[in-house]
Amino acid sequence: MNYLDSYNEAKEILISAGVKEAGLDARLLLEYVCKTDHSALFVHPERELTEDEEESFKEMLLRRKNREPLAYILGFWEFMGLEFKVNRDVLIPEQDSEFLVEEALRYCEDGFRILDLCTGSGCIALSILNYTNETVAVCTDISDKALEIARENAKELGLSDRCEFIRTDLFPDNSCGRADIIVSNPPYIARSVIESLESEVKDYEPRIALDGDEDGLLFYRRIAERAGEFLFSSGYLFLEIGYDQADAVTDILQREGCYHEIEVVKDFSGNTRVVKACYY
Repeated sequence: MNYLDSYNEAKEILISAGVKEAGLDARLLLEYVCKTDHSALFVHPERELTEDEEESFKEMLLRRKNREPLAYILGFWEFMGLEFKVNRDVLIPEQDSEFLVEEALRYCEDGFRILDLCTGSGCIALSILNYTNETVAVCTDISDKALEIARENAKELGLSDRCEFIRTDLFPDNSCGRADIIVSNPPYIARSVIESLESEVKDYEPRIALDGDEDGLLFYRRIAERAGEFLFSSGYLFLEIGYDQADAVTDILQREGCYHEIEVVKDFSGNTRVVKACYY
């Protein structure tokens, strides 16, 4: 089968399966299998796929038809202009989280120490390190498998000597010292909501990285309670939040009494995305 026919057939299969970006996903899978770029569909539509390419394409297409996320099928995903290895042990880096990185970068100076809680693939901390000089990071996660992926990403980006990965339930021990900035994209989905999410999320992404307890706010309470132990005076805390959590997270921080300059920051679409606070 040629390139154009393969693409058209795949697109129809994915449309029938209810995949939202059917055309885009079909093209990206085809490009990955055939090692081509986005122009191939227009410049060489008559290109014949080899038997191996057809077989690989069919296997990947079936996975996507079954609603496995494209990022897990490809094994990587782009975030902040960088490529990160991903699998089902980590959340897929989302464009929404780029706003968290960009906001943290506004306050991050060369030589700062970063603490990244619930690091997952490491995409947040590693992006900050990549776009700053002489910064270092401690990245924590409760999942050994997630930390393995994060370490691989650090190695691929040439950042292994500037970050440390620690398996722990949120915070490391106090021997790690204090940080200038704490960042986190913690689990924040209310448990009762998870089953209503798209199949790509609820059936494939790690539940432990999604579940924010009954109200989705458990990790914000835990972070607010202890972040001061790990921040220098006038250090900043940056938290990614759900679209409807701004008031609740702000209230959690205010009740601790040790944060000021608490601010809800909207992303470029006008959605509340980040809560920023400065530690006294």
